[in-house]
Amino acid sequence: MTAAKSGDTVRIHYTGTLSDGSVFDSSEGRDPLEFTLGSGQVIPGFDTGVTGMTVGETKTIEIASDDAYGPVQEEARQDVPRAQIPAEIPLEVGIQLQMQSPTGQVVPVTVVEITEEAVTLDANHPLAGKDLTFALELVSIG
Repeated sequence: MTAAKSGDTVRIHYTGTLSDGSVFDSSEGRDPLEFTLGSGQVIPGFDTGVTGMTVGETKTIEIASDDAYGPVQEEARQDVPRAQIPAEIPLEVGIQLQMQSPTGQVVPVTVVEITEEAVTLDANHPLAGKDLTFALELVSIG
């Protein structure tokens, strides 16, 4: 059987869970995820985990945060004076907003704290700092 290698386009079904067992993403009920191995389209640990699999094979991989979305970076958290946030923007902890970087790039941020004076925004990926587990099934190599 042919094993998946860098440069191959693969299609996989997956279910991603956190260390507490909660599911954060899954292809269940959807088309398999298609990507090119080794191209940087998925997190590094995912690429590594699929490499060497054969069609029909299933396995579970554990990906440390460093090979997933990286560690939480404190510099990605920012306090913004509440007065600088337009009144029409609803503010509650957990809501996602979009900011624009000085270069014009849109950056998703999450409201993590609200006080009378400031709103703390976090631009870290929601899965930063978390170890991830994926149940994988290789559907095709093409």
